[in-house]
Amino acid sequence: MSITDLLVCTLGATFCILSKIFQKDADQEMEMRMEIQNMKMELSTVSMMDEFARYARLERKINKMTDQLKTLVKSRTAQQAKMKWIVNIVFYILQAALMISLILKYYAEPVTVVPSKWIAPLERLVAFPSGIAGGVGITCWLVVCNKVVAIILHAVS
Repeated sequence: MSITDLLVCTLGATFCILSKIFQKDADQEMEMRMEIQNMKMELSTVSMMDEFARYARLERKINKMTDQLKTLVKSRTAQQAKMKWIVNIVFYILQAALMISLILKYYAEPVTVVPSKWIAPLERLVAFPSGIAGGVGITCWLVVCNKVVAIILHAVS
């Protein structure tokens, strides 16, 4: 199994687990919102002057349910932030492992060879670790690719 397959499997499993966790919370939230809406509709039909006790009980019940809903939303938001942080860390670790494995596998081979005068002042740096004159080493290639992707993602978002 390659590292890419491992990455896809890991991210897929993580997505399934997260969707199960958050779907349950979202369903509970929707039920609470519907119940609050129904109680508010019932409250609008109750006369405050004639049935003050019933009106006050219903209003307290709505306030209690609203507070519970706010607590649930805060909890879900905190859980989502935590899971996003964990997924990001796992992704960065897998990305680092992939890059290290590429560097180790293609250590002595240049990714491409260009005329030496194109990269004359930085020839040794660009050729690292292969050391071939005019070659572009895997380390330089990965750094440039990462930077280009970061620039593109920044421009898109």
